[in-house]
Amino acid sequence: MTRELLFIGGSGAISAACVRHAIALGDHVTVVNRGRSQLRPLPPETEVLTADIREPESVRAVLGDREFDSVVDFFAFLPEHVETDADLFGGRTGQYVFISSASAYQTPPQQLPVTEDTPLDNPFWEYSRDKIACEQRVAELSTSRGDLPYTIVRPSHTYDETSIPFDGGWTVVDRMRRGLPVVVHGDGTSLWTITHTDDFAVGFVGLLGHPGALGQAIHITNSAPVTWDHIYRSIAAAAGVSDPELVHIASETLARMEPEWGPRLVGDVSHSMIFDNSRVSALVPAFAPNISYAEGARQIVAWYDAHPDQQEIDPAVNDTVDAMVAWARR
Repeated sequence: MTRELLFIGGSGAISAACVRHAIALGDHVTVVNRGRSQLRPLPPETEVLTADIREPESVRAVLGDREFDSVVDFFAFLPEHVETDADLFGGRTGQYVFISSASAYQTPPQQLPVTEDTPLDNPFWEYSRDKIACEQRVAELSTSRGDLPYTIVRPSHTYDETSIPFDGGWTVVDRMRRGLPVVVHGDGTSLWTITHTDDFAVGFVGLLGHPGALGQAIHITNSAPVTWDHIYRSIAAAAGVSDPELVHIASETLARMEPEWGPRLVGDVSHSMIFDNSRVSALVPAFAPNISYAEGARQIVAWYDAHPDQQEIDPAVNDTVDAMVAWARR
């Protein structure tokens, strides 16, 4: 039976992979977005409607009175966004899916692996606190309205071929290729869970319309964490660099030196994160992540080499990294 799915977004790293996988399974997918990004082409079977979720009347105009088995909003970041969704989709879907974040979990975690029962508490990163507030609002609205059955999904660090995993982006890869040192937070040995979008999509699409997912919060991540040194060295190897110079500096120090990097560093990536995926695996037996980061890194570098227009070199990042390296050497 063909499911009717509505995705608000559809052009991001996670959402585009989910659209592709759902269509491959035979679902009918309607995507609503502003039509501004062509970075990730969608399958021709995708129904694409142009509207802006921040302008609810434009969404109402393109959807009319249509109903959907599942509605997923990839662009809800504040409680008021959730409230708009409830007004738009309450009573017209069997499942509203809010995309939260695994960064909402207790940071630093007091116990590993992290499960869905781990407390939500991130004092370092406003983005994560906003997601926590959204989750609370989803539950409140579902109870008060009675017409918004929901599922909360918490992705961790999820990437596709366009996603360079560290601050500085392609500038850092370019530095490696030119034999220049790059900075890694901490001592490079903290464990990090990084998940390919194609693996994520299997678990996510399997939750859509699943009665066991209703009223649940579920994270979907890889189950094989790697060190940050491994992540940097995998990118370097894919870029043809056999022995990159990695300079290790404490995360708190980097946060003081470059405040823009601070919240994500101190509030997320500097802490080892390992997840127990028992809940999603029980609901979606097909979920079995198998794309290694070494393979993912090869996809990333190959994509950027094929798209030189996306190889942005930021002089400010070079200056920042040079200053950090000089400080570490002193």
